[in-house]
Amino acid sequence: MADLAEDDVTALVRRRSRRPVIALGVTLVVAAVAAVVGLTTGSFQASVGDVASALSGTGDARTSLVVLGLRVPRISAALAIGAALGLAGAVFQTLARNPLASPDIVGFSAGSATGALIGLTLIAPTASPAAGAWMGGLLTVVVVMMIARRVGISREKTILAGIALSMLLSAVNDYLLTRAPLEIARNATQWLFGSLVAASASDVALLLASLIVLSTVLVVVHREVRALELGDDTARSLGVRTGRAKLVLIVVAALLTGTATAVAGPIGFVALAAPQLARRVMGTSGIPLVGSAAIGATVLLIADVVAQRALAPLQIPVGLVTGVVGGAYLFWIVARTRR
Repeated sequence: MADLAEDDVTALVRRRSRRPVIALGVTLVVAAVAAVVGLTTGSFQASVGDVASALSGTGDARTSLVVLGLRVPRISAALAIGAALGLAGAVFQTLARNPLASPDIVGFSAGSATGALIGLTLIAPTASPAAGAWMGGLLTVVVVMMIARRVGISREKTILAGIALSMLLSAVNDYLLTRAPLEIARNATQWLFGSLVAASASDVALLLASLIVLSTVLVVVHREVRALELGDDTARSLGVRTGRAKLVLIVVAALLTGTATAVAGPIGFVALAAPQLARRVMGTSGIPLVGSAAIGATVLLIADVVAQRALAPLQIPVGLVTGVVGGAYLFWIVARTRR
């Protein structure tokens, strides 16, 4: 009887250990299917064979232009941005131990947008908004932490301080748009909605380089991340220098958010929901970083395909799609918490 119980426990442990791997595999398959749909459908129809020929360099000029010049960069950007936002959300929620902690909720996305808008409207209208987005995100981090520390730092006060700052920065963004020339304001407004229409190969290169570097940092501090999930006191007892670890993680999350915002504008919901979806799908006690990146990439790619195809030939910004889903997700969280 004891042997039977031990066998049951062993089988349960094996199933739980395989679940994250299986869930990750299913997520990647869903992402691949969404990518195929994005490559083959639209106003220009292309078969899987046509796409394969274009990717191998043997396709006709028109198919190669559409597939390689337009669709592949957009799909690659969606995957990279979704992964970056998923990782950023996982870091924020791990530090705050709160499912509502994410860059778009606590003001970092708005700060990145403000930095980028200052660059576009006041400094260099034709330059890349990446530097401004990074600086805006980092400065927002500093301000939020200063406010939270001054009023007595806690998870709830940090989130409230971020929400208040996000509202102020949104007003600043609107003011910058009113002061900008009409053409610049029109382009900036489209960018503020969150759009992948203008994603290019150079944008994808920037995203991938940033994602590789910042993900490497997260791998290096992975032990600290897992320890912080147990609470500050437990992390200190395990030898983790919590202050330095939190600073590194917040800077990494802010840079991930800034890079994503620089390319596509502020995109909501992905950083908020991807970590929680990953935790539930993969059955882990903590928030899985790899799973959050995979879920974020898949969710954003599916949302972008919907944004392109739902009202074709009209294309809507992907930020509007994720905003609608994000609102429903927040209502679900509120209802679930009350139950």
